[in-house]
Amino acid sequence: MNHVMPSPCGAASGPLPSSVPGASAPGAPAPALAHDVPAPGRPPELLRPAAGITLSRRSPDRSPALNAAVRADLDHLRPWLEWAAEAPTLARTAELTEAGMAAWEAGTDFIYLVGLDAEPGRVIGSFGLHRRIGPGALEIGYWVGTEHVGRGIATASARALTGAAFALPGIHRVEIHCDPANTASAAVARRLGFRLDRTVDAPVRAPGETGRKQIWVQERPPTP
Repeated sequence: MNHVMPSPCGAASGPLPSSVPGASAPGAPAPALAHDVPAPGRPPELLRPAAGITLSRRSPDRSPALNAAVRADLDHLRPWLEWAAEAPTLARTAELTEAGMAAWEAGTDFIYLVGLDAEPGRVIGSFGLHRRIGPGALEIGYWVGTEHVGRGIATASARALTGAAFALPGIHRVEIHCDPANTASAAVARRLGFRLDRTVDAPVRAPGETGRKQIWVQERPPTP
């Protein structure tokens, strides 16, 4: 689950989706690629990015809340995320949850749901760490619902996931991918100290995309 959450992006006042995996629905693991190798170790299943915010491993009991969140925010997500073209059924969300759980166990994708202590039971977004960019690296994908954009949730959550990624053995690079038009998503990467490594051509899969993709990179800090 950008980014706000697992890869397209949008306007500064709009959505923050960045590299969310899955062509057909939210939080699905990325299609298996030749370089998708299991990551040694696993990140924590629960993270506390900031006071009142939780990132918890995606689980079947939260599929109804995730489905409701996506369906309520389709207009917000559709410009940047291919899977938001149609409203997912609850059965589809449950199916993808099972796939995401299997990917976690396989060590290729680690998908989290965002929650707030003040709104128990509700899902307000999804983040993920994805092993689809080659050995020794993880990509952060994310989205946060319209109602909660601009509150620092994406930045705090991406910071927590960056730290969790670097805590895994063998991970020395973390990336955030987003469309240049999604300035809000790029701002998250910039605030966290990611550097813009390059901009490459990319297929246009969602209405707001430009056919270009920014690759933001952060390397593991040197050991003292």
